[in-house]
Amino acid sequence: MPADADLDAVIKAGIRDIPDFPSEGVLFKDITPLLADPVSLRTVVAALAGPHRAGGVDAVVGLEARGFILAAPVALELDAGFVPVRKAGKLPAETYRESYHLEYGTATVEMHVDAIAPGDRVLIVDDVLATGGTGRAAVDLVRKAGGTVVGFSVLLELGFLSGRGKLTDVDVSALTAA
Repeated sequence: MPADADLDAVIKAGIRDIPDFPSEGVLFKDITPLLADPVSLRTVVAALAGPHRAGGVDAVVGLEARGFILAAPVALELDAGFVPVRKAGKLPAETYRESYHLEYGTATVEMHVDAIAPGDRVLIVDDVLATGGTGRAAVDLVRKAGGTVVGFSVLLELGFLSGRGKLTDVDVSALTAA
């Protein structure tokens, strides 16, 4: 794995800024160039998994939608299962639900009731930590199922949005920040 400075450079080279997407005034962080490069993708997956190799992770939760792309290979790296947390109404079996506040209104995410067993050690993975609402909901879902959150790992943290403040009871790690 590259040194931290090299990892930061790999990540930042693979993220492009898209102004005014999905709406005016938003600067979208597009990770698709990073995902398209197998060396960069492999490097990021290894870095996300690295701190948790010795800790025994039973499941890796991925947050819809781009978090799925990173969480599934991290689960393979850790010899763990992959658990999707999806927007309400997207999962076919019985679910736990958590709602969180958005700038205008609320949103709800769900996880299958049988996805995590009581006592499972769970790593949550997402692409970006922004305001922290989805992350907080995911932590609460894992705990509702009886799991223990061993970490919350993201590719990129948008520190100016203060999402980490909603996750003070969880070990949060970001590979890079903007």
